[in-house]
Amino acid sequence: MPSMTAPPRFLDEVRQSARLAAPLAAGHLSSGLVSFVDALIAGHHGTTTLAAMSVGTALLWLPLMAPMGTLMALPPSVSQLDGSGRRDEIGPLFRQALWLAFGLGLALLGLLSLAPLLLRPMGIAPDLIPGVTAFLHAVRWGIPAFTLYLAMRYLSDGLHWSLPTMVLGFGGLALLAPVAFVLTNGLLGLPELGVAGIGIATCLVFWMQALGFAAYLARSARFADLGLFAHWEWPRWQALLPLLRTGLPIGVMVTMEGGLFAVTALLIGRLGDVPVAAHQVALNVATLCFMLPFGIAEATTVRVGHALGRGDRAGVRSAAFAGLVLALATQTVSALALVLGHDAIASLYSTDSAVVALGGSLLLFAALFQFPDGVQVVSAGALRGLKDTRVPMWLTALAYWGIGMPVGAGLGLALGVGPRGMWLGLTAGLSVAAVLLLRRFLRSSARLPMPAPSPSLSPSLSPSPSVTVTDCA
Repeated sequence: MPSMTAPPRFLDEVRQSARLAAPLAAGHLSSGLVSFVDALIAGHHGTTTLAAMSVGTALLWLPLMAPMGTLMALPPSVSQLDGSGRRDEIGPLFRQALWLAFGLGLALLGLLSLAPLLLRPMGIAPDLIPGVTAFLHAVRWGIPAFTLYLAMRYLSDGLHWSLPTMVLGFGGLALLAPVAFVLTNGLLGLPELGVAGIGIATCLVFWMQALGFAAYLARSARFADLGLFAHWEWPRWQALLPLLRTGLPIGVMVTMEGGLFAVTALLIGRLGDVPVAAHQVALNVATLCFMLPFGIAEATTVRVGHALGRGDRAGVRSAAFAGLVLALATQTVSALALVLGHDAIASLYSTDSAVVALGGSLLLFAALFQFPDGVQVVSAGALRGLKDTRVPMWLTALAYWGIGMPVGAGLGLALGVGPRGMWLGLTAGLSVAAVLLLRRFLRSSARLPMPAPSPSLSPSLSPSPSVTVTDCA
């Protein structure tokens, strides 16, 4: 048998990680393209429309990060139940996850209803407030559908079946583009709704995806034995608590990073239409670039978890390093594209020369943080595979909010550097996070006492093993 560290084994790990990551990355890319289409339509409608959508999108996605991360507890729970032959427990777990998703969606609907009241106290430019309010009031009705969709998507992903996510993701794009364009610009005899039209179209897409996924799960032979919708089931705290215990630290970590970008957008909202619109251009492109390493990170979580379960310390590191290699490859391509084509990319979003010039310069900062962004997201994914989420939560808080935000706000607002200063803060925060999270993984995996494999235990439904990564730190 070849050595654990022999090149053939590592190359095989890279190939397996790539095969697992490809559909996950494609699913995330389809979600990122929704924002891309929205930004294109808004930018060509007008600079103020694009700026209002930028602020509105920040206020939308910042609170959405928490349920997205929390519901990420579902895939590993489902996967371990499936692997241990306990498929009969997946249906009840899924129904509880639906209650959790619906409750989170209703809470966010209420929060977004109140969010416009914060715009003036936050110092958002007065001419943006009507558009931001119209966008949030339109899109909020789709939030419960989106959180339900996440629960169904994570169920399918946990059973290693990501085709519905890709199909519904790109199907949503096919609906979004024409509907948003017509409503925003007032075509076919309809009134011109501006940024509110984008909010309405996005809401419709959320509901289409949720209803489409529910119909698929109910009718697909692949899921027939699970009885996902076999009967009504009220929420049970004893089933919801393990999901929350596993998912909340992940939700906090995701919110820490997403919040850095969202709050940056809100602070830039103080500077006027052109800076906000340019920031939205650069942020949208950076988000699209991020979708690829994000998919790789999810695959890394699975591969690291498998190695941990079989007591293979070398396999844990091999899986993580394979993910890092793949992420650095994708980020090299992204960085080169941004460096060589920053002005051309920015010109796709707007005809305003000032927006294009500033947006293109911000894309150079986006190119600068492609590598640390890839390293930090894959390192975080590897740590999730080790079920090490508590300490990384505090590390990301330090990196993003103890360093990234103060640097960005200090340069951008206090010293008058503007959006470029804010993006230097983003780069600083992501770079520090990359160093801290990778260091955490290297230390944790080196000291990891391998527990005996326990396929009958599911960490989300059963007590945790007596030896954990955090015990070794």
